[in-house]
Amino acid sequence: MADPEKAQAAIAEWLASPGAHGGAAVERIDTHISRVFMAGDRVVKLKRAVRFPEGAPILDFTTIEARRRACEAEIAVNRRTAPSLYLGVAPVLPGPRLGAVADTAADDAALDWVVVMRRFDQDALLDAVARSGALDANLVAALAEAVAAFHAGAERTPDYGGADAIGRIVAGSMAELARSAPRVVEPGPVQALADGLAAALDDCRALLDERREAGFVRHCHGDLHLRNICLIDGRPVPFDAIEFSPEIANIDVLYDLAFLLMDLAHRGLNEAANAVLNLYLPHEGDYGGLRTLPLFLALRAAIRAEIAASRAAAGEDADGALAEEACGYLSLARAMLVPSPPRLVAVGGLSGTGKSRIAAALAPGVGRAPGAVLIRSDVVRKRLMARAPTDRLGAEGYTEDVTRRVYASMADRAEAALRAGFSVVADAVHARPEERAAIERRAEACGAAFEGLWLDAPDDVRADRVAGRVGDASDADEAVALAQARYDTGTVGWRRIDAARPPGEVVDACRMALNSLGKSQRV
Repeated sequence: MADPEKAQAAIAEWLASPGAHGGAAVERIDTHISRVFMAGDRVVKLKRAVRFPEGAPILDFTTIEARRRACEAEIAVNRRTAPSLYLGVAPVLPGPRLGAVADTAADDAALDWVVVMRRFDQDALLDAVARSGALDANLVAALAEAVAAFHAGAERTPDYGGADAIGRIVAGSMAELARSAPRVVEPGPVQALADGLAAALDDCRALLDERREAGFVRHCHGDLHLRNICLIDGRPVPFDAIEFSPEIANIDVLYDLAFLLMDLAHRGLNEAANAVLNLYLPHEGDYGGLRTLPLFLALRAAIRAEIAASRAAAGEDADGALAEEACGYLSLARAMLVPSPPRLVAVGGLSGTGKSRIAAALAPGVGRAPGAVLIRSDVVRKRLMARAPTDRLGAEGYTEDVTRRVYASMADRAEAALRAGFSVVADAVHARPEERAAIERRAEACGAAFEGLWLDAPDDVRADRVAGRVGDASDADEAVALAQARYDTGTVGWRRIDAARPPGEVVDACRMALNSLGKSQRV
């Protein structure tokens, strides 16, 4: 029987030539399932005529019709997030020549089929943006919003997912890693990871099935890492979603998110990983689901370790880089499973003391990876009022009843996260003694350590700070800041911090205060 990929070789060589693209120079990238040709303002993607993997294939592109269906599926799944990038499917016709997009009249004559995309600068890939140090707070926020919006609109697919599906992924990945381990990595850490994943899966088994029934298994991206997200008109746009395997694409939304969080952590961008998580969570309030996140994070890293180790074992590692990569992902996977006693850190103080900035700076270093869950009263208030975080509220948003509901909701979210094994940083004024007592009691009810930090700053400093705010979730202005000076806060028993200093010094002081209690794990 003829080798389908050899039969396809002539088409690939032609697509690599300028003549196939009106004389434009061609840049070619080969992956394990595609050959990508970039020329001018277009990208042409040819599905390789492969069956992968051979034993139990998750894709089979060995026929022209299968490749056409795969091209059509790629267009469909990616137009959900990147409609401007994915132009359509085109035939490769005798000659050879490239037919027009959506040329259905060419069905019988087509030698093959390709995906046609709009080309973008490779520097717009988020992995390149991250390497350049340009993944700033605004981009991180936009990234979290894009993923949350995509997941919110994704189709619910309860026929997939659940504990058994995750169990199959764990078993397959660890079996492959164990086969490669003797030649690439030490078998001891591999076995330790296998044991850790098995224990985490057992712990989450019932919850995974409950989440499937509750609608958290959806038609997701499936391969959501920085290299599959690009900037289009300054906005992060996920692309290159999985089209060839329903099992890989129809997954728990937190498992989809976990790839992005793990990728950020692997690149040393822990603050960004924590920020993405905390900007994502309020959209659905999925705090109880956090119990699954260590398993999902570790599994994402384990799969990357498996891929690198398999390639190294196959002889693709002349310089040892793949073995080093496999070891790095293996270490990261094990680290994601390391527990940390949950703690609740409450940051209080009047408007303008810098609570939100300080709380956000503390969160990545508190508790297990990727850091503490940050619960901000300003964001909770806007959610309760069905408003966007940066919308301004009038007096109706600050009644006694609304404020009571805000603090109750914060406590409920904190409890859900604590019981899921995650630490919490609660950011609110906490002006009243009963508000401070309530959040302390909630930590005690969960068996979590509690630490309260109270930020102090002079009235004029606070007023100046709130006057300079732009695009922030807080509604406090100078008048509010000055009015708060008349609050009767009662006796504040929390650790008092001088917040009139520059933010970096205040963060350092808060970290020292937490460390002095002898309970910090990662601060």
